[in-house]
Amino acid sequence: MKVFNTLTRQKEEFKPLVEGQISMYVCGPTVYNYIHIGNARSVIAFDTIRRYFEYRGYQVKYVSNFTDVDDKMINEARKEGITVPKLAERFIDAYMQDTEALNIEQATLHPRATHEIDDIISFIQTLIDKGYAYEVDGDVYYRAKKFSDYGKLSDQNIEELEEGASEHVDESQQDQKEDPIDFALWKSQKQADEIAWDSPWGKGRPGWHIECSVMSTKYLGDTIDIHGGGQDLEFPHHENEIAQSEAKTGKKFVNYWLHNGFVTVGKKQEKMSKSLHNFVTVHDILQKVDPQVLRFYMSSVQYRRPINYSEDGLRQAQVVLERYKNVLRNTDARLKDQTESSSDRILEEDLKQAKEEFIAAMDDDFNVQNALSVMYDLVTKVNSHLPKDQVDKKTLEEFTILLKQWLLIFGVAFEDKASDDDQKIAEMVSQRDQARKDKDWATSDKLRDELKALGIVLEDTPQGTRWHRA
Repeated sequence: MKVFNTLTRQKEEFKPLVEGQISMYVCGPTVYNYIHIGNARSVIAFDTIRRYFEYRGYQVKYVSNFTDVDDKMINEARKEGITVPKLAERFIDAYMQDTEALNIEQATLHPRATHEIDDIISFIQTLIDKGYAYEVDGDVYYRAKKFSDYGKLSDQNIEELEEGASEHVDESQQDQKEDPIDFALWKSQKQADEIAWDSPWGKGRPGWHIECSVMSTKYLGDTIDIHGGGQDLEFPHHENEIAQSEAKTGKKFVNYWLHNGFVTVGKKQEKMSKSLHNFVTVHDILQKVDPQVLRFYMSSVQYRRPINYSEDGLRQAQVVLERYKNVLRNTDARLKDQTESSSDRILEEDLKQAKEEFIAAMDDDFNVQNALSVMYDLVTKVNSHLPKDQVDKKTLEEFTILLKQWLLIFGVAFEDKASDDDQKIAEMVSQRDQARKDKDWATSDKLRDELKALGIVLEDTPQGTRWHRA
């Protein structure tokens, strides 16, 4: 298996620290609002990657944090006249509901910044003791230039970093710092109503970058296999995580850095973001779009590539999902109807080859487009097999299991839920079949129209009439 490592800008063979086990940290949301589609891209991309690792037999310890205190949260809580913890609880609950709807596998741990204050303070104190950090009037900053490899992840020189750093800090902080690229580890309380904790440097709260260093090393170890997040986190967030963590531990922080591409919108394909006011929240879109369709759409593009979000893209995803749903439904029907089995060596070989090609595609930095092409082609071959007088039941059973496993990697799990009126529907279908045998076309048409009005789709096959709900 090969993955593209942002740190080296190339694909590398993936070798976990512990055979059969993977430690994975993915930066989570700042919980001051509902997540938008751009945020969901990262959640979905790394859930898909995690699920593929699990399909391949790995045990994955997956940690994703909640940033539940920062300037945005303080400002939003102040505007609403509530506390920061109350604001955080509301949007953490909303996040869990939205991601559950998208069939995101729960993280092994969801640590929160405000629950790790003692460890954050201890981590910062170690950096001060080692000369990597300094305190000014209750604020604590990291000496970026003291860390010799600063800039190695984002592949920037000091001049570029100074320019980039100026875009991410308040001007009021610049006069306090020894160097423009130094960044805040601890922020002193500026107003009496600001949420704050006691520290050796006075009342204050953690900076944004420090929490992820603390939580990843605390819960996964000083060196981890994979650290993930959006491309916009390469600098300064992930760059600063490396500097903090490696300065404290003296060890390599992360072996493989994976970054997902942006979600863009419109003809100009602008990046979706709250700052540009061009975002759509998952909470809103799930009122109109099937969560499974949205999930499949967002996971059907290789994680490093951008997705141009559009209604047309959602419609195409829905069509493809219907194709998979139909082949599973029809295969299940043939397996139930067929009493005898006829071996089909060609179908057996098609299935074997598809397995190999699917794994080869996903092993190549999670190339989901190629993997989905393999699935689509295999469905075509199975569909051509289903109308035969006798089918290869063993191979069809293997196909059903395999396709469901593959779909689950993309967060898709079809459920045929029984309904109270299933028996009534089955009787009406049986009556229609009898009417057709009797050439009572008026009754047949009447029953067909009644079934259609109930949302029932009929399929006339050589093995009889099948029905399902639209």
